Amino acid sequence: MADSPVLKDALKLFHTYRTLAEKAMAQVSEDGFFRQLDDESNSIALIVKHLAGNMRSRWTDFLTGDGEKPDRDRDGEFVTEGVDTRASLEERWQEGWKVALTSLQSLSDDDLKREVRIRGEPHTVLQAINRNLTHLAYHTGQIAFLAKHLAGQRWQTLSMPRNRSRLPTGKIPRTR
Repeated sequence: MADSPVLKDALKLFHTYRTLAEKAMAQVSEDGFFRQLDDESNSIALIVKHLAGNMRSRWTDFLTGDGEKPDRDRDGEFVTEGVDTRASLEERWQEGWKVALTSLQSLSDDDLKREVRIRGEPHTVLQAINRNLTHLAYHTGQIAFLAKHLAGQRWQTLSMPRNRSRLPTGKIPRTR
C-alpha cells in the first residue's frame, strides 16, 4: 500500500468497523445470533452472511472484474439455511474480510482514479471504497443495535460509556 492518507484512513476504518461488529457479536448467545426481532428484520447471522457475501463479491478481482459476481446469491444471503451455523457464518465473515483487506492493502495512490464497475455502473476506486465503507458502517450499526438489545444488562459498551463524556474539568466538549 502506498503512503496515501486516503488509503490508510480507509484501511483504518475497515478495521474499526470489523472490530466493533466482532465485539458486539461476542456479547450475543448462539440463540441471539440467529434471533430476528420480527418477520421483516434481519438477525445478526443474516447481516454477517450478507456482509461476507458482499465483501467477497466486491473485493475479488476488484480492479479487473465487476463487483457483483455472477455466482453471488444476494437474496440467499437473507435466508437462514440448514448449513448455516454460527461457526460457518463466522468463517465466511473471516474469509470476506480477508479478501477485502488483502485487496485494499494492494492498492496504490494511482489506483484511486482508476475505474471499476459495480453492477455494471462505473465508479472510481475511491467511490467504490467509500460505497463499501458506508455499506459496512450501516450494517455494523445494525449488528451493534441488535447485540445491545439482545445482551440487555450484560452489554459492555463499544464506545464511551454513558455519563463519562465530560472532560476532567466537568465541561462537555464543544463542537464547532
